[in-house]
Amino acid sequence: MDKPSEGRTVNLDVNGLEPPEPMVRILEAVTTLGPEDRLVVEHFREPVPLYAHLEAAGFAHDIVKLGESRYRLTIRRAK
Repeated sequence: MDKPSEGRTVNLDVNGLEPPEPMVRILEAVTTLGPEDRLVVEHFREPVPLYAHLEAAGFAHDIVKLGESRYRLTIRRAK
């Protein structure tokens, strides 16, 4: 029996980029995701304005605060 594909993980570090470059890079990267892929973004702040864009494009996200000025955002296609 074949194991279902877990997809690939694409990593993107947007630390040090000036706005709006982090949002631009993230929105470009999600267009390359397959159905089971996920994008893991290292970010220096919580990208709240990005969330509405992701939802409108059919993506779900999880955010984890790792420390001061350090977040990990995971994005995948919504089910």
